[in-house]
Amino acid sequence: MPSISELLRSAEQILAAAGIAEPRREAVTLLAIAANKDKTFLYAHPEQVLTQPETFAFESFVRRRATREPIQYISGVQEFYGLEFEVTPDVLIPRPETEILVERAINLIGEIENAVLCEVGIGSGCIAISLLHGATSATAIGLDVSDAALGVTHRNAERHSVANRLELRLSDVFEGLADQKFNLILSNPPYVSAMDIDGLEPEVRDFEPHLALTDGSNGLSIIRRIVNGAPGHLSPSGHLLVEIGFDQFEQVRIMFDPSLWHPPVFLPDLQGIPRVIVAKLL
Repeated sequence: MPSISELLRSAEQILAAAGIAEPRREAVTLLAIAANKDKTFLYAHPEQVLTQPETFAFESFVRRRATREPIQYISGVQEFYGLEFEVTPDVLIPRPETEILVERAINLIGEIENAVLCEVGIGSGCIAISLLHGATSATAIGLDVSDAALGVTHRNAERHSVANRLELRLSDVFEGLADQKFNLILSNPPYVSAMDIDGLEPEVRDFEPHLALTDGSNGLSIIRRIVNGAPGHLSPSGHLLVEIGFDQFEQVRIMFDPSLWHPPVFLPDLQGIPRVIVAKLL
């Protein structure tokens, strides 16, 4: 069987030919996953020969990554806000910019005793579960149109011991709710325009669920449904927090009826792009 250094050299060549930006780094990551070993060990023992199952697993991972399958789907996990979440092709891979929304929501929850939350399009559950993990008196309802996504959410809620405070419902935006009221409504909705899908990185375009990426239109229709429906499900002075696309600031701002809402605030990402909208009900 080939040594660690030989495996990495071969994998680096395969990944480079597939257009992977950092083939050596990703080869090391994949080998660490396949062999269940720390990266430091791999660097320190380049001459070591792995077991046959470990080698075969690594070679399978490299072939998958060479098709541009995201490494998170290969490993089955992604870290978000200090927690590890299961991810499958049924849910979006949690992204660092979404932590901006979580940060602001945590600040708002800190001012509310026994806060009640609702996440629209809960996906992996990374937003709601991160909040419940930090706010032990809060409860939440998670909505999603995908039953498979709700299954992933449930497993993540069990993993982080918040399943008893998170109710999951199959729902298209707010259709699965009756007249429940919440202190916070949160969402990372499908906001990519259908015309922009083809221009996305292959990892996103070809592997992440289009149902969670785009509304099949201009990327604004589900945001508009959330903004229009939220007043009926928010407690007085409740907050709505929604992640938006990089070019949607002005179009989203005018969705908020000033007779119902305080002027919305937009939080920037690390590039200074308005990424999260925070609006407070009058």
